[in-house]
This record gives sequence, C-alpha cells and structure tokens, in this order.
Amino acid sequence: MKKINIAIDGYSSTGKSTLARELAAQLKYRYIDTGAMYRAVALYLRRKGIGQADLGQILWTDLLADVKLAFKLEPGSDRAVMYLNGEKVEKEIRQRSDVLNLVSHVAAVSEVRQFLVEQQRQMSHAGGVVMDGRDIGTVVLPQAELKIFMTAEPDIRVQRRFEELRAKGGQEDWEAVKANLQERDYVDSHRADSPLRQAEDAILLDNSRLTPQEQLEITCGWAREKIEAATPASSQ
Repeated sequence: MKKINIAIDGYSSTGKSTLARELAAQLKYRYIDTGAMYRAVALYLRRKGIGQADLGQILWTDLLADVKLAFKLEPGSDRAVMYLNGEKVEKEIRQRSDVLNLVSHVAAVSEVRQFLVEQQRQMSHAGGVVMDGRDIGTVVLPQAELKIFMTAEPDIRVQRRFEELRAKGGQEDWEAVKANLQERDYVDSHRADSPLRQAEDAILLDNSRLTPQEQLEITCGWAREKIEAATPASSQ
C-alpha cells in the first residue's frame, strides 16, 4: 500500500496534535508536530529576553542560525518530543504562558516560517507522515493526499485549553485562557504570510460533539479511502 501524507490544520485547542498523533499511530506513520517547532523558537526568544515588541528589530538570519531543532523518541516509547539545541524542552513549550502568548506572533514572521517550512517539507519527502499545524494543507504540503481542517465551538475550545493547562499545573484563569485563544485566532487568521485558512480540498471536522475515539474512527476511514485510491491496483 502506498504511504500518503496527511495534513491536519485548524484552530488552537481543537485537538489537532492529539488526533494527528493517534492517527499516525494507527497507520504506523510518522507524526510531525509543527506547532512544537514554532513554540521552541518562541522559547529560544524568551530565554534571550526577547518579547513581542522586539520582533521587528531582530536579525533573523543570524538568530535562526543558532536554533537547532529535533524530534527524538522518548526512551521506551514511540512518542517523539522536541529538543532545542540538544535540550529536551517539551514541558516548557507546553506550559510557559509567556511562550504561549508569543508563539502566534513568532509564527507570523516570514523568516521564521521559511526556516521551519523548509524543514517540514524535508521531513515529508518519503511519505507516510501525519503533520499538523496552521498552514500544512495550504503551504507546507499542498499536495498531501488527505487534508483535514479542524474546528470546534469557541467555548468548548476554551474549556479544553483551560483544563489542559490546569492539569499541567498552570494557574491561568478561564478569562485569561479565552483572551489568549481569541488573540491567537486573530493573529493566525490575519498574518500576511501563510494565514490560517481551510484548503479548498480539505475535509472539515467539527469535533465539538465528538469523543476522541469517534473522531479517530472517522479520520481513519478517510485515510484508508485515500490510501486505497492512491495505491496502484497491482499493489493492493
């Protein structure tokens, strides 16, 4: 059977990463969390004391030359986590509010996008990749055989993010989480370079009322249909 590429885009806190990881596991594909790559760059900036107001003053070519990103498997697991310059940073990029507040602004910088998009495309050359983000189906992998665009009702997204942060020890209140998501939606949708939008050939998945298992079953069905269609009859 041919190995296809699967692009999953959509709004923050719709469960893109969870679905992409589970779908990759079901298909025995490689999962690429592009959001972790942007978060890692945001973390690098915060560690240097750089904030949103400074982004227009950075010499990006010089700065990005010092940023080395890699996904590495956790010992005894099939889960890949983010390393920044040889250091495991998975916890920091998921929990630090200053990183979460900066990441959409960093992702709007053309130099950062070009730097990471090239790496993401290289990761997909052999096929068999499930990649999630904001512009995978429109920019990174426009030829992906299956494109999914995820959404959910705003209050459901806020509640999911609130519960996720609290479970990880975060102290943000509900209104702060809501404000952060609204800002991220606006920045993601209005940036000049590769704004968040649904590709014309993407399938819309509204998971407001779906359980994780239900959405996995639905998307596995879509994936198997695309794999069958892409596989020459002599190979099936």
